[in-house]
Amino acid sequence: MNILYISPENTVGTFDMYKRIHEMRGNRVKYVTFYHSPKGFREDICLNLPFNFTRPFLKGLRHRIYQIYRGREGYHKERAGYPPVWEPEGRLDAAFLAWKEKRWDPRIRKAIETYRLYDSDIVHFESGMDFYKDARFAREMKERGAGIVCHYHGEDLRSRGVLPALDAISDLNLTNELDLMKKHPGMRYIFLPFDPDTFCSRYRRTEENHRPLWVAHAPTNRYYKGSDTIIPVCRRLEKEGMMRFVLIENLPHAKAMDLKCRSDIFIDQIGDRGGWGYGMNSLESLALGICTLTEMNAEYTAFLPDHPFVNVNAGNLYDKLKETLMNAGMRREAAAAGPEWVRRHHGLQAVGESLYKYYETAGI
Repeated sequence: MNILYISPENTVGTFDMYKRIHEMRGNRVKYVTFYHSPKGFREDICLNLPFNFTRPFLKGLRHRIYQIYRGREGYHKERAGYPPVWEPEGRLDAAFLAWKEKRWDPRIRKAIETYRLYDSDIVHFESGMDFYKDARFAREMKERGAGIVCHYHGEDLRSRGVLPALDAISDLNLTNELDLMKKHPGMRYIFLPFDPDTFCSRYRRTEENHRPLWVAHAPTNRYYKGSDTIIPVCRRLEKEGMMRFVLIENLPHAKAMDLKCRSDIFIDQIGDRGGWGYGMNSLESLALGICTLTEMNAEYTAFLPDHPFVNVNAGNLYDKLKETLMNAGMRREAAAAGPEWVRRHHGLQAVGESLYKYYETAGI
């Protein structure tokens, strides 16, 4: 089979892992991204389209404009609905989107022809995004007999909502985030793919016997990660001489990994603003054998009772982090459990089996 992935961006580097999952089964894979990855992940077909709203300036501008329509929370305000449905925020938003797609259209049509994208048997629309808001590419692929898969992350459903035309023809809806299961009646859960063997052959934890210990936090988006809670607590403990705080932010992935590999403790997130529990940041730290702190709410803990995280929240972060810093045995136990847990749940073989079972169930 020919399998095509379409995504605004290779955000956390998963497409190479999906490519390997499919190639292990004798299938061929292409992935098309709208924008280059700021973290330096490998690209396949990148259209390098204008108006990348994942960049800080445009992201901030969008948030301020959305505050006009949604109030103080702006773009972060969650949409209601089951599923939430995307629609333009007003006449200005609708006019801008029409103008933007008109500018995008020549590059998209050229890529479809050049890379023979119509020859695909299954199309994964990452973030539930077509090239166009009216899902004209997806509708054409559906008419040609292709299976249509939508894979939702974070703000895709919380802040934006499904594209109605795409949602209407999707054969399979996937997510890596447990809370999104409650936002779409047809959602299926799948673990993020991760290859600990390849990852750990490239990156190795550096044992430096730091005194004080290094504690790292690596937010892509401070709001969603609860950094406004994490950073003050870490600064406080740093001033008390308990730790050195390493804030990893706005760096290419290789440079970020250099700092993460040298850290003794990693903090992923506090609160459920941008999704529950953990993501690729945690998989990297766990695979490296780094004691990892994140908030695992009661529902996520029930879903993953064997998780290796030190469970923290806004109310207990100071005390739990201080305890972790002072208790070497606690750190070693949490760190030792990480690599095998990652392999069992997130390894390519396990994720591939789940994905192909979903294909079979969906009849694609």
